[in-house]
Amino acid sequence: MGWKTMDVRQQRVEFVIAATRGEKPFSRLCEEFGISRPTGYLWWKRYRGRGLEGIAEQTRRPHASPTRTQEPVEQQVIALRRRYPDWGARKLGVLLQQSGQQLPASTIHRILRRRDLVWDRPQGSRECRRFERSHPNELWQMDFKGPRGWNQEVGPISILLMTIAVT
Repeated sequence: MGWKTMDVRQQRVEFVIAATRGEKPFSRLCEEFGISRPTGYLWWKRYRGRGLEGIAEQTRRPHASPTRTQEPVEQQVIALRRRYPDWGARKLGVLLQQSGQQLPASTIHRILRRRDLVWDRPQGSRECRRFERSHPNELWQMDFKGPRGWNQEVGPISILLMTIAVT
């Protein structure tokens, strides 16, 4: 059995016409169209209020965002970012905290992204750089082993000298 395909707008028009006629009980009509009763009542209410224009697909974006950061605070974040263009959200958050604003780093990053002041880097493995060099003795690596702290003796020093030449 294949899927029943239908244009959503056409389905809504047919539903509200059938509901307006009142030939069948509303719950049965909703069942025939494969929609819930609350959805059916919503479509019918919109149709009675605004006609065919009312049952068209509408945006689901909220009318207001009460928890969105206030504009003066956003401007302060933007000003700090322009003053320190290499700093990220965490460092800017410390500066904001010193000036009396408490914002999470995620909120600061979201503000910077919204204003195109930061770009997301593609996630992927970075190309690792190997120890090979073009000439012998080009790379030296030193390390010391010992306890932490400056007032104690340092143990043996190990030196790794890379003498591999790649041609």
